[in-house]
Amino acid sequence: MAVEDLGHEAAELLSLTGVGEARSLNKLAELAVRQVPGCSGAHATVWRDRELISMAATHPDTADLTDLQLKVGCGPLITAVSEGVSVSCPDTLRETRWPEWCEEALRKGVRCSAHLVRTLPPMTLVLSLFGVRPAVLDTDAAPVAQTLTAFGGAMLANTMVYGEAQRTATQLKDSVAARAITDQAKGVLMHALGCDADAALKHLRRESQRRHVKVTQVAAEVIAAYGGRDSGTLPP
Repeated sequence: MAVEDLGHEAAELLSLTGVGEARSLNKLAELAVRQVPGCSGAHATVWRDRELISMAATHPDTADLTDLQLKVGCGPLITAVSEGVSVSCPDTLRETRWPEWCEEALRKGVRCSAHLVRTLPPMTLVLSLFGVRPAVLDTDAAPVAQTLTAFGGAMLANTMVYGEAQRTATQLKDSVAARAITDQAKGVLMHALGCDADAALKHLRRESQRRHVKVTQVAAEVIAAYGGRDSGTLPP
């Protein structure tokens, strides 16, 4: 694939930020298989404080290898996440660091792997590449793989910023709605009890503390029970 095409695909990857992390990770893994020489399969994983929170794989076998590492607590991916550095396995037939993982990898036809790390605390992105021939992912593949990992890191950063913006917007919306409900309930109490706004708010807060519920819940109940009445009194 030409450099221009890689640029277009990278731009598409970054544009997927707002439609979900899973779709972006799928795109990253698929792009790695197409772009990286010797790469026959890939998966992208996102970790928060060393806990796996999201994964996309181009083949079930690569996902199974991740499941095995999580079960036994060791493997190249676990090492990459724990140490925060990229890890490679040039030949699963000769590798001695992760015997259980290598045995299973050989069963699935994996002869080498490379696990590239991008850290954006508290999140970590790992792009894992797998080859069916030994040593094909150690040298020539590195520049392209590192570039893709950088794109993946940018995607993850954008996703984090987008998610934070969404949370802030939701909080603001909820805050405005809560304020409106509380103000309406205060109006009901002021009319029914003949008190001012401060006293009405204190009434809501006392009831909230007595019942161990939110002020907005008390306010909503006041509105539902008494908001439609023109006059009358409220229970103490």
